[in-house]
Amino acid sequence: GVGALLRAPLRLLAAVRDVTPLPVCYVINTHAHPDHVLGNSVFAEAGRTAGQPAPEFVGHHRLPSALAVRGPFYLNALKRDFGPDFADGARIVPPTRQVDDTLELDLGGRRLSLRAWPTAHTDADLSVLDETSGTLFLGDLLFVDHTPVVDGRLKGWLAALSQLRGWQGITTVVPGHGAPSRAWPAALDAEQAYLTRLQSDVRAALKAGLTLPQAVARIAPDRPDWRLLDVFHARNVTAAYAELEWED
Repeated sequence: GVGALLRAPLRLLAAVRDVTPLPVCYVINTHAHPDHVLGNSVFAEAGRTAGQPAPEFVGHHRLPSALAVRGPFYLNALKRDFGPDFADGARIVPPTRQVDDTLELDLGGRRLSLRAWPTAHTDADLSVLDETSGTLFLGDLLFVDHTPVVDGRLKGWLAALSQLRGWQGITTVVPGHGAPSRAWPAALDAEQAYLTRLQSDVRAALKAGLTLPQAVARIAPDRPDWRLLDVFHARNVTAAYAELEWED
């Protein structure tokens, strides 16, 4: 059978099939986290089963190394925590096409503009802009109503958000978690404010000579309504402390 993990990519494939029977040409991964890559296997298998060409799997040039290091851990953790049936059928499918800086994909009268970012949310973040509609897919560079997760470099993430804020012609932004928004660049505001405060609070803690456990205990989040705040805020403080402890 097909595991519960793969139900979402199966629904996505079904939605594509409602529009067209043509082969899926590209599957774009915005970064290496399991909820954004483990559905690759559905699209790889669907093409093979239908006798169609396999799609190109597109990702950041650092995605292959990230998947090589993390992929087996992700699969083992899923099986351990949820049981083998949950992850049944999931496998690691690395990118067949890598983005070093920018890449344009021509879909035939429709262009996608891909951008590989320096380390931010992770070390393999990729954004996708549909130039025709002005729809910007930011992956986990943007969380909406969900606690952001610092798994890369806090200062790099803030730099990316500052750069994104100047982008023009965006009609809709699609976050990695949360609802799409037509408020651009205001959709970035809450996340940017949280990460900015996280940076300033951790810097103040370091200046005051607080240990890491003291900093985690004292730096309170200011977004009590965000999902998974209790899971990720302390982790974010820890990551920021480790990063900022060594800054000049």
